[in-house]
Amino acid sequence: MDTTDLPLHGKQEGRFFHGYYDSYCYLPLYVFCGDQLLCARMREANHDASFGCLTEVERIVAQIRAAWPNVRIILRGDSGFCRNQVMSWCEAQGVDFVFGLARNQRLRRIIGRQMHEASEQWKQTGKPARVFTEFAYETKKTKKSGWERERRVAAKAEHIDGKENPRFVVTSLASERWAAQELYEKLYCARGEMENRIKEQFSLFADRVSSETMRANQMRVYLSAMAYVLMNGLRRLGLAGTELAQAQVSTIRTKLLKIGAQIRVTVRKVWISMASSYPWQGLYGEVWQNLRC
Repeated sequence: MDTTDLPLHGKQEGRFFHGYYDSYCYLPLYVFCGDQLLCARMREANHDASFGCLTEVERIVAQIRAAWPNVRIILRGDSGFCRNQVMSWCEAQGVDFVFGLARNQRLRRIIGRQMHEASEQWKQTGKPARVFTEFAYETKKTKKSGWERERRVAAKAEHIDGKENPRFVVTSLASERWAAQELYEKLYCARGEMENRIKEQFSLFADRVSSETMRANQMRVYLSAMAYVLMNGLRRLGLAGTELAQAQVSTIRTKLLKIGAQIRVTVRKVWISMASSYPWQGLYGEVWQNLRC
């Protein structure tokens, strides 16, 4: 799960200023499984990053399990989604999770020894130093927030460029299967790939939200999402085994779809005559053959 900003330049419905993005914007929620788009939900920017995510996750998990009852699901997100309500639901439904955990002074004190060790390594080598650890952690309960139970937290005590850079993640995954370093570096950090998938939404004009109402702008985001599903299918099936098999949507669109051609319509046929100078003729033919199969 992740969120992004869709800047607004008019007086659209639901227009709010977002301090982090320093602009008036919408704050849509995106959910991906690898490169498969599962959710593109428009939201106003005056909400927490996790706003409405549980409703979408419940729907998605139910649909997945209807098709694959025994599939294992891991929910991944940054600290904006680290909320007790979400984690408790995951634990009750047998869904694993790994979320970023916002750092604070209490967490910093817990990894004090590891931070000192990383600092000493940096002083000796002059290179970034990382020390990983884990511990059971529970937030202090307040009227508005707080965890209802202890959970496993993995920590990265890092010293880089002469300063501390600690990071924390909370997870339901057992240490026997995912050690702290592997959990952070291989599982949690891999969620950064989703940012590339979100960028592809922008290359398909998801940010064209100039309509007056939220409903109309949601439809625009849906159209962009549908275009992405088609382009991703083309990448997965038509471009398999080609030099563009891992290409971004914008690259595929530019090289494979934006072709100058002359169209002639006769009684029996529609003739499409493409320029003989088109440099990707071989690839175009290969994709055509792949899709025909």
